[in-house]
Order: sequence, then structure tokens, then C-alpha cells
Amino acid sequence: MTGSLDHPKPPADGFETRYPDGHFDALLVVSFGGPEGPDDVLPFLEQVTGGRDVPRERLEEVAHHYERFGGVSPLGAQNRALVAELRPELDAHGIGVPVYLGNRHWHPFLADTLGEMAADGVERALAFVTSAYSSYAGCRLYREAICAAQAEVGPAAPEVLKTRVFYNHPGFVEANADRLREALAGLPAERRARAHVAFTAHSIPLAMARRSRYERQLAETARLVAESAEATDYRVVYQSRSGPPQVPWLEPDILDHLRELAARGVEDVVVAPAGFVSDHMEVIYDLDVEARELAAELGLGFARAGTAGTHPAFVAMVRELVQERLQPGLPRRALGRDGPFYDVCPPGCCLPS
Repeated sequence: MTGSLDHPKPPADGFETRYPDGHFDALLVVSFGGPEGPDDVLPFLEQVTGGRDVPRERLEEVAHHYERFGGVSPLGAQNRALVAELRPELDAHGIGVPVYLGNRHWHPFLADTLGEMAADGVERALAFVTSAYSSYAGCRLYREAICAAQAEVGPAAPEVLKTRVFYNHPGFVEANADRLREALAGLPAERRARAHVAFTAHSIPLAMARRSRYERQLAETARLVAESAEATDYRVVYQSRSGPPQVPWLEPDILDHLRELAARGVEDVVVAPAGFVSDHMEVIYDLDVEARELAAELGLGFARAGTAGTHPAFVAMVRELVQERLQPGLPRRALGRDGPFYDVCPPGCCLPS
């Protein structure tokens, strides 16, 4: 994922390596990060928005979302749970590499984790990023963050390569389909077959979307999950948009979509956040609070499917992504039309705009 350490924002993952293809001696789980207490909230938001001239009022508005949940993002605990589940899964398949956790925007920061890895003697690690899709925000920014962290640590920093995106991996599809079936089962039996499924993902600016495969990949995940769960009425919609209103972002927004469903007489909606891998703050606030409250106002039956989280199929998928890189030549599983994604991102992949 790095070029030379003096190039903090590389165009691609390729670089001169000292090691053979299958040599990896650690797994690095890479995530966004989130506050772990009330005193962390504003510093975290300032860190996330650094350099973007976001008004203080907007930061305080978002801070109130966290205050509803004690100032704690669930993401930290969820990532630690994933790491804990990965250890026995890796051990059961003879993969004895240590597992580390590093975040872009909160403790443990990537630079601190890479420093720890260097001190432990790690030479070359695989990074599993908790984002299933290709986009500037969901892939390239993480690669750039790892490279910047390596530059901060210096020449002792381990090489780090990223596992492929996994939007069409059977384990990711199975985990999401199971969560969707569980949510559908909570609806009245006589109305279940008529329920609409809204697959949600984080909205991004249209200019960014046009430079990635984000929309296409989301559509494919939705199709595969809906097919597995036997859901016939579904649509991909978006949530959590931010930024100036004059900048076009991917639509429709989940709240607008709920209004449209009510207007056409739909009785029940199941919201499935397949664009995310864990129930972090944007999921629990934007869906469990805002969307649920609007659905109640509109008279829509509402259920929310869980994310992949620590579903056994998802944990096994992470192990498979590691295993296929440790042992080049192993089958690379993928469902649908696209086949398995590539390991090394090309130079023009997922540019910001």
C-alpha cells in the first residue's frame, strides 16, 4: 500500500518489496475509529473534519447524536469484538499471525499501531479495512492513511498491503442475508412477503461516485443479498450525507425514500444497512432514531436488519481473505457477475473527484 516512505499519498498499492508474495507476519484491522467517552466527542469530530472548515455549530449538532448514547461510539467495542473473534478463527486454520487494530481518526491511531508492530518485529502485514466497497472515502483514503502512518513511524515501519474489497464475497453476502431474514421474520407473517427492503449505504458526492465502482458494487451486493433472502421488492438508497447543499450527492436519501413508500401505500419497510459492516453511530442514529421516527409518523411498519458485525460467515470471510494472500493460488471466492476484485489498486482508482 505504500510507495517510498517520503511519498505520503501514493497513487496505487504497488511498490518494491523485499518479500515474496505469500510472506505476511501480521494482520492489521483498519477502521474509522470513534469516541469512547463524552470528553472524546468534540476532539474526535475535530480530528475527522480537520482542514475542512466545518462550522462549529455543525460539529456541536453532530456531537448531540453521540450524547444520546453516552458520548460513546459503538464502533470501538465492535472492532475489538471482531478482533477477538478472528483469533480463534485464524488459529483453527493454522494461521498464527498476530492481529492488530488501528484507526484513521481515533485511538489506537494507525501510526501508534504501526509503531507497536515495528517494535514487535513485524515486517509485512495484511490490512483488512472495514469497508466492503471501492470509493475514495472507503478505500483510497485508508491506503493514504496507512502510508502517512508509515512515514510517521519511519524506515522501521512494516510494509502493509490491503486485502481485496469484499462486496461480493459469499461470506459477506451470507451474513447480510441472514440479518435480513431475521428482520423480515419480525414482521407480521401475513405482510412479510409484501415488505419493501431498503438497502442503505453512506452517500458520497456524485463526482466521487463517478470515479469509482461504488454504485455498481452496492447494486450487486443488494441483488445478491435480496436473491438469497428471497426479497423481491428492494432498492439501494443512501444516508448520512454531509457537506454543502449545492454539491450533488448520491440519492435518494432514506428519509425521502420512506416518504415515497408511504405515498405509494407500502405497509412495511425493512432497512438493511448493507453499505456498512457494523452498527456504528451513523447506523444507530440515522436509522434507529431518525428513520424509525419518520416511519412511525408515516404509519409505516419498520424493521432494521443488523450489519455483518461478527456473524460467523463474515469472520470466516476475513480469514479467507488473509489465507488467499498467504497461500497464492488458493481459490478466490466471489459471487455474481464481477468475480473476485484485484489485490493491487491501479494508479487512477477511486480518485476524490
